[in-house]
Amino acid sequence: MADYMQHGGQHMTSSQYPGQQQQPRAHQVIKAATAITAGGSLLVLSALTLAGTVIALTIATPLLVIFSPVLVPAAITVVLLICGFLSSGGFGVAALSVLAWIYRYMTGHHPPGSDQLEQARMKLSGKTRDAREKGEHFVQQATGGTHATQQSS
Repeated sequence: MADYMQHGGQHMTSSQYPGQQQQPRAHQVIKAATAITAGGSLLVLSALTLAGTVIALTIATPLLVIFSPVLVPAAITVVLLICGFLSSGGFGVAALSVLAWIYRYMTGHHPPGSDQLEQARMKLSGKTRDAREKGEHFVQQATGGTHATQQSS
């Protein structure tokens, strides 16, 4: 808005702002040619990959049909094994990181999140104390105060 006011209320494009130079036409042509060349090369590579995939699928389909009674259970087994190993490793890494966090917390270092843990512990102990006091108060009311007098004697 300040730029709008400084330039007499005229709307200016980003290439017209003072201090910003326009790129020479040759530089723009080189950039466009480079972009077209890179895009065209990637498009040709994509077409070749698609053609190779179709040819490989055409050749492999009869083999897959012949060996499918063996390949399907084998593929399912391999997928289950991979999932099992990955989940086992993930759980192991998670367990080690939790144990390392607990070790740092217990040795006095303040790992990330320990402040929130302390705040939660303080809130929980305060709520527990309040609940215990309310419970004792209700017990005293229910017994008519005789329970408290029996304990003091």
